[in-house]
Amino acid sequence: MIHAVIMAGGIGSRFWPRSRRTSPKQFLSIVGQNTLIQATVARLQGIIPVENIHVVTNERYVETTRSQLPAVPSENILAEPVSRNTAPCITYAAFHIHRKDPDATMVVLPADHVIADVSRFHETLKVGIAKSAEEQSLVTIGIEPTYPATGYGYIQFDPEDRDPKGNLSALFVRTFAEKPNLETAERFLDSGDFLWNSGMFIWRTDSILSAVQQHIPDVYDSFAWMDGAEENLDKLSESFSSCPGISIDYGVMERADKVYVVPGSFDWSDVGDWKAVYDLSEKGKEGNAIEGQAIVHDASRCLISAQDRLVAVVGLNDIVVVDTEDALLVCHKNATQRIKNVVDYLYTQRLDDYV
Repeated sequence: MIHAVIMAGGIGSRFWPRSRRTSPKQFLSIVGQNTLIQATVARLQGIIPVENIHVVTNERYVETTRSQLPAVPSENILAEPVSRNTAPCITYAAFHIHRKDPDATMVVLPADHVIADVSRFHETLKVGIAKSAEEQSLVTIGIEPTYPATGYGYIQFDPEDRDPKGNLSALFVRTFAEKPNLETAERFLDSGDFLWNSGMFIWRTDSILSAVQQHIPDVYDSFAWMDGAEENLDKLSESFSSCPGISIDYGVMERADKVYVVPGSFDWSDVGDWKAVYDLSEKGKEGNAIEGQAIVHDASRCLISAQDRLVAVVGLNDIVVVDTEDALLVCHKNATQRIKNVVDYLYTQRLDDYV
């Protein structure tokens, strides 16, 4: 059977002040009417039945997840006592699913992506699912780059693996590259054999568990008790507490031998910050994207999100303004990645009411 695992444990600090510990971005309607996590589940219709959809989230968000996703079985909402990056999250989910369905295939998806062309997304998943059936094969989804992005990791594939007839296929991965500088990103784009790393994966549960055991045995050993055993909250808490925090990319994908990527040509955004929201939003006069009640005069290319009161923007360009009941953000569009620094400061100053 095909199962989906949606990773939904983050706090979305780059979406402050709307994203808070009590309501992180995956539970917000940032783009469209549905929340990001609701949209993620909705786009799986027709390819993965809802009873096979699993969500891994922080234990403080379990009830929120259940209320937003009432069709997902309650027992499929898996709680992390603490966050330990993607490798422990995926290993926990893999053991959970493998115990119930030893022949299961996992489609692993972040909860906060925006994908416009769902039919093409489904085609991409089907190619990846077919490839993952091969013994020990690990598959990831890459995104055809449209500009030299410096905010994404990259995946280099073997161009000789491309189907001569142009059909979508899984390509052997040569290497993974970290987020590059602009010059390197331009070189990647010009080479034609690099894709953006989307953070979406497909594999059999036995394949990923074997790979975790081989390449990051400390992570595997932390959860090995789940093999054939009923879940135990005390043991689970110990597992996450003792487990090293490491990403599945670094821990497994960069080290394994049989890694493949399926190029995705659908419209995709990881909605990583407010600039990404601006890019996805409908623009009005002078290129401004406005939500709520706002007066804009002699201003252009701005994102304005006003929740509780009138916001006026005068004589400014390329600015993000996000107004909430208790906090106001004003920053340049090119500085939205640094909003995380504000949240870090609030933590260090123990201003808990604002995070």
